[in-house]
Amino acid sequence: MEAQELEAVRARLRRIWDMGDYGPLSRRLEPAARELADACAVSAGQEVLDVAAGDGNFALACAREGASVVASDLAPGMVERGRARSAGEGYEMEWIEADAEELPFEDARFDCVGSVFGAMIAPRPERVATELFRVVRPGNTVGIAAWVPDGFFADLFGVGRRFSPPPPGSARAEQWGDEEVVRERLAELAARIDCERRTLVWTADSPEALEAELGDSAPTFVAAREGLSHDAFEELSRATLELVRRHNQATDGSLRLDAEYLITVARKRG
Repeated sequence: MEAQELEAVRARLRRIWDMGDYGPLSRRLEPAARELADACAVSAGQEVLDVAAGDGNFALACAREGASVVASDLAPGMVERGRARSAGEGYEMEWIEADAEELPFEDARFDCVGSVFGAMIAPRPERVATELFRVVRPGNTVGIAAWVPDGFFADLFGVGRRFSPPPPGSARAEQWGDEEVVRERLAELAARIDCERRTLVWTADSPEALEAELGDSAPTFVAAREGLSHDAFEELSRATLELVRRHNQATDGSLRLDAEYLITVARKRG
């Protein structure tokens, strides 16, 4: 990917993730952040970096364990949300605007580096992997949570790509949820790689209620509402609702949806 094209991708991602409320989506994703912090055995006294932190789910999960936390995100609006949230919850942590592909930290600074459904979005996964491992200390841990390629969110990404195709050469985010791909990407960086599939259970009053929630608050949907024609956005909404209904396991008119993801915990070579 050429430098000019790469910067255009970054600018687009900044714009998208500055949109919407994000709070409702963040609350639905928070249990995965707690799961990753537990899997990485984050503890008091450690220095932790949350990459592509959103509004700080993983950062706060680690802070609650007593870790010293730095949180970074590409989108300045998300950094502001996270800074306000962590301060509101009584935790002091450094928030910084940063690209997962070019982390502004010295080598081997952190005891743990983690990302929950964030760094997976960056267009160059090999570059992301190199950076995550560069800034963690030898023998210490990198943790990643990512949607699996055969689950609800991969299907949702597929719907989105029909209406807003990604730039040529961009990796698919859900490949970070494919154990075989992850092991190949991290093989030269990690002494040990452990992967485990987990599930987030999403509930709502109805499939329509979840589709409306996503449409009103999720940054990607808010950006689509702004960028697509009225008819195209209505078609996107119908396709999303159809997908939610197809994945719905409830039979009483409500919604119960299993969103599977992969937790990867990798230990850096000494």
